[in-house]
Amino acid sequence: MLSEQRDMADNAPIILMVDDSRLARVVMAGILRNAGYHNLLEASSAEEAFDLLKQEADAGPGHGADLVLLDIVLPDADGITACSRFKQDPLLRAIPVIMVTAQDGVENLEAAFQAGAMDFITKPIKEVELTARVRSALALKLEMDRRKAREKELQKLTRQLAKANQELRLLSARDGLTGVANRRYYEEQLDKQWKQSARERAPLSQLMIDIDHFKKYNDRYGHLAGDECLRKVAKALEETLKRPADLLARYGGEEFTALLPLTDAAGAQAVAETMRSAVEALAVEHRDAHLGMVTISVGAASCRPQPGQDPRSLPAAADKALYLAKEQGRNCCRLGEVAISA
Repeated sequence: MLSEQRDMADNAPIILMVDDSRLARVVMAGILRNAGYHNLLEASSAEEAFDLLKQEADAGPGHGADLVLLDIVLPDADGITACSRFKQDPLLRAIPVIMVTAQDGVENLEAAFQAGAMDFITKPIKEVELTARVRSALALKLEMDRRKAREKELQKLTRQLAKANQELRLLSARDGLTGVANRRYYEEQLDKQWKQSARERAPLSQLMIDIDHFKKYNDRYGHLAGDECLRKVAKALEETLKRPADLLARYGGEEFTALLPLTDAAGAQAVAETMRSAVEALAVEHRDAHLGMVTISVGAASCRPQPGQDPRSLPAAADKALYLAKEQGRNCCRLGEVAISA
């Protein structure tokens, strides 16, 4: 924290004295030094004070004035106007201001407080009064700095917690082996996309994808090779999806599924064929398969969801189409029809 850093470095708080009278500044400086405050700045006008405060603030952490003693009568602008200007600046508004005045009129004091001053001292300056008010103002500034530091740390921890929660949600939605979405997340998205498509009267498509003769692959090459095959296939399938709303998920074992919002039957068939070609292009050896390499079969289904219609009708239709693709020789894509029922 700012004030604690200074304490650790044995640096005195920075106090800016603003008065067009050199004698008044000398008197204040003498009293403050006797009270143990040695880090003093001086300005003879409001503009000079503003420039000094900005220079200190721009120097970064560990810098910046801690208190301003501001005469109410200045040559270029009165102290009330200067105080208001300080308080309007985001870098300066937290610095406490004590007005110094020979005018004890109620109107001036009210205007000073409305401008943002925290206290006032009357001239001629009395040593006991000045040191007491300065000590009180600096104690308040120290507490404000500590509170801001705590708030900043709390905000940092809150952001870290939010990020950790987000990462946890992403982890819980991912399949540990392939890195694509898991079945639980797919089921949540099916319900969400179904309802959205029904509201918008938009098409929704789904693909069911199965690696051909995968049990035989595991039997010949081993489960470690099988896991690597699943990762390669998942990556190839996911790379074919170009739109943010499209979702690829591992459905179970060697089976994957893809949800394609705003996609009609023709679009679904096109994506299915692209996926089939992408896996074939991997050329992963599979001696027990028809082509001597890993291939997939794909079932596609598409509909325009209706309110009250069962969302499970879409994956059921895609699954039937997948079964047909496997019956008809594998390494191909087939389109199924969604049953219309409430």
